[in-house]
Amino acid sequence: MNRRNWITSAFTGLATGSLAASGLPTDPLPAPRRPIDGSADRAYWVSMLVKIARPLLESMAAGKLRERMPVEFGKGASLADRQKYTYLEAFGRLMAGMAPWLALEGGPAEEQALRKEMLDLYRRAMVNGVDPDNPDYLNFYRHGRQPLVDAAFLAHAYLRAPKVLWEPLDETTKQRTIQEMKNTRVILPYYSNWLLFAGMVEAFLLSIDEEWDEMRTAMATRKNVEWYLGDGMYGDGPDFHWDYYNSYVIQPMLLDILKVLKDKDKEDGRHFDRALDRGRRYAEIQERLISPEGTFPVIGRSIVYRFGAFQHLGQIALWQELPEEIVPAQVRPAMTAVLKTLMEAEGTFDENGWLRLGLAGHQPGLAESYISTGSLYLTSVGFLPLGLPPEAPFWSAPAQAWTSKKIFSGEDLERDGALYG
Repeated sequence: MNRRNWITSAFTGLATGSLAASGLPTDPLPAPRRPIDGSADRAYWVSMLVKIARPLLESMAAGKLRERMPVEFGKGASLADRQKYTYLEAFGRLMAGMAPWLALEGGPAEEQALRKEMLDLYRRAMVNGVDPDNPDYLNFYRHGRQPLVDAAFLAHAYLRAPKVLWEPLDETTKQRTIQEMKNTRVILPYYSNWLLFAGMVEAFLLSIDEEWDEMRTAMATRKNVEWYLGDGMYGDGPDFHWDYYNSYVIQPMLLDILKVLKDKDKEDGRHFDRALDRGRRYAEIQERLISPEGTFPVIGRSIVYRFGAFQHLGQIALWQELPEEIVPAQVRPAMTAVLKTLMEAEGTFDENGWLRLGLAGHQPGLAESYISTGSLYLTSVGFLPLGLPPEAPFWSAPAQAWTSKKIFSGEDLERDGALYG
C-alpha cells in the first residue's frame, strides 16, 4: 500500500467500515464499532505527525527549505528578522518531538515504513543543515540570540533518540554539528527559562563525551531548582507566569538535563529524583486542565505552539511515570481529544501543508512578535507518547474517561490535593 494513502486509510477505515461490498443494506445502519484499544488513536497520531513533518523534511532534505517554507510572523516582527531564525526553529523543534517515535522498533509494517522514510529524510536534512555550502545551512549562532533556543531543541532530540538521530550520522556531519553547538556559547541566555537552553546544549555534549561547560549546566539546574514555587510548578526565572512554559520548556528540559548529569555521576544529578516527583504532580495538573470537550485554558504567551502545551504530560507518560491517580488509558483519549480539537480546525494548515499561526485554526492575532512559521513546529513535542510501543498500556488498554470528563458527568472522585516540598 502507498504510504501516503495509509496515513488516511489506517484510521478512517476503522471509523467508516465498508458495508457496500458486504451486500448488507446500507440504510439505516448502526454506527461502526471502533476498536476498544488505542490502535485507532495511535494511527491517527502517526498520521498527524507525518502530515506536520513531511513538507518540512522533504524540503530540507532537498536543500529547498528556504525556497519552499512560507514565513508568516506575529505583529511587530519583520520578514527579514524572522528569516534569520525560522528555519532552525522549524527543524530543531520538529525533531525534538519526533525523536522518541523515530527511535521505536517494531509495530505495524506501515508505521515502520513511515519511520524509515522520515529517518532517511531527517539524515539528508541534517547533512544540509550544517553544510556551509548548502542553501539550507542553518543559523546556529551567527545572528541574534534566538539560535540558542533551537540548537537546544535539536540537542534535546539527540538526547531522546541518540541511536537513530546521532550515531548513524557521517563523521563530517557530526563534527560540524558539534562545532555549531559549541559556537552557541557566544550567546548570552536571558535570566529565565533560557538558562535551560544553554544547559541542554552542554548536556548533549556531555552525553557524547565531548568537552562541555559544567558552569552552564550548573546554572541551568541550580537556578531552576531555586525557582521552584511549590505544588509541581516552577517560575520562569524569579517570577511566575501563568502560561505553559513549564511544559513547553522548563520541566522537560530540566528533567533531561538532570538525567544526563545523574547518569554521568555529576554533582547536580542529585536533583533528578526530586524534580521527577514534582514533574509527576505537574503532569497530574495538566491532565486535569483538559476539559470534557478536549479544550484547555487559553492562558499566557506562545499559545500558538498548540499541542506543545502538553509536552510534559506526554513525557511523563512516555517515561511511564504517571502518578497512581492517573492511568495511561485516560491520558491517551484526553490528549487525542485535544489533538483533534487543535489540528483539525479549519485553517491550521495552508494549501501546501505548512502550519499557520493560531491555536484552533488560523489566528495570527494570537502570535507574539517572536513567533514565525518555524516556531509553530513545537507542536510536535506533544507527540512524545508515540515513543511507547503499540502494546504499552498507553496504546493497548481500553479508553477510560479523563478526570474532568468523569467529574462533569457526575462521577464521584476523591478530592484533589497538593504536593508539598
